[in-house]
Amino acid sequence: MSKSGPGTGKKPNDFISQKVASISPSGIRKFFDLISTTEGVISLGVGEPDFSTPWRIREAAIHSIEKGYTMYTSNYGLPELRQVLAQSLESQYGTGYHPEQELLITCGVSEALDLALRAVINPGEEVIIPDPCYVAYSPCISLARGIPVPVPTSMETGFAIRAGDIEPRITQKTKSILIGYPSNPTGAVMSREELSQIAALAEKHDLLVISDEIYAGLVYGKEHTCFSSLPGAKDRTILLGGFSKTYAMTGWRVGYAAANKDIIESMLKIHQYTALCAPIMAQIAAIEALKSGEAEAQKMLQEYDKRRRIMVKRLNDLGLSCREPGGAFYAFPSIKVTGMRSEEFARRLLQEEKVVVVPGSSFGQHGEGFCRCCYAAPLKEIEEALKRIGTFVRRHRATD
Repeated sequence: MSKSGPGTGKKPNDFISQKVASISPSGIRKFFDLISTTEGVISLGVGEPDFSTPWRIREAAIHSIEKGYTMYTSNYGLPELRQVLAQSLESQYGTGYHPEQELLITCGVSEALDLALRAVINPGEEVIIPDPCYVAYSPCISLARGIPVPVPTSMETGFAIRAGDIEPRITQKTKSILIGYPSNPTGAVMSREELSQIAALAEKHDLLVISDEIYAGLVYGKEHTCFSSLPGAKDRTILLGGFSKTYAMTGWRVGYAAANKDIIESMLKIHQYTALCAPIMAQIAAIEALKSGEAEAQKMLQEYDKRRRIMVKRLNDLGLSCREPGGAFYAFPSIKVTGMRSEEFARRLLQEEKVVVVPGSSFGQHGEGFCRCCYAAPLKEIEEALKRIGTFVRRHRATD
């Protein structure tokens, strides 16, 4: 018979799921929270555009509210948005998705990732991911009762995940390969040849590929290859995308998933009982982004490119070896010359020079020895931050 009464009941922590309790908080948010408590900080931490959403996109949302569009939409999302999105994917990549059956509008690509994993993963099934990779991949797999299987990548290979490294880690429990490119945190871009080899591997072993392409609009000097556009890949691919990075729409929380109708229907079952639908005004803004946002998106891309080249050159000049990222808005320099581990480097850089970067270890075991520097910040702030990083590195390389 269980005891009851004062001092004998469960503590609040005892009610928390063991699965949730086992997951560490985001290393990105940890350092983001420190910004608000430290004056004079320059942040190269959180991956968010420093631009405002282009005016025509904001105006479309404002007008929608003025017209009284404040209601629910279809669980799938606004029909017009799905139609325009299908046309966009077809014109850009030649990927034909049925707007009524194969597209789902979500509350940001983060929800799309969560829905995809929960819809397809059975308890104990394995999902292969790159290491380092976006901080949410491993926790979301675990929350879906799956098992993340990291595949090491390295600076020497441009942090690209290779089919030859994936195949030895495939077991009878492997269900899916989850990739994200351009990569957060490394900025790595996958070539069409590399992706084709992964597609062939997925077909050989009958695996599903979840392709997170939220940074597809931020590629420098080359065209982005959409995974589902590869021959024979569409029916075994869940394509994830959104508007946050390309159109500076992070706070609008609108993304999408594109896949075979059976997979989309399974994701919808979860979506309709949790988020229900993305906000209607955000969906209307997304329609405008697809219709008229390309010119402004290209202007932002050009500015990111300018910052990218400046940051990478300066980091290398400081002795922090850094490959030039092919996409996104992150540099991923090695900090090994300081002799510090990445967590210590980030903490001391904040304390001593008031610059925020994210420790590479936040993104996986093979992110150790690196830090993530986001160049989605004004150029003057980037230049000042690099001066402070230079002071920090010279001090600790000479004395530690």
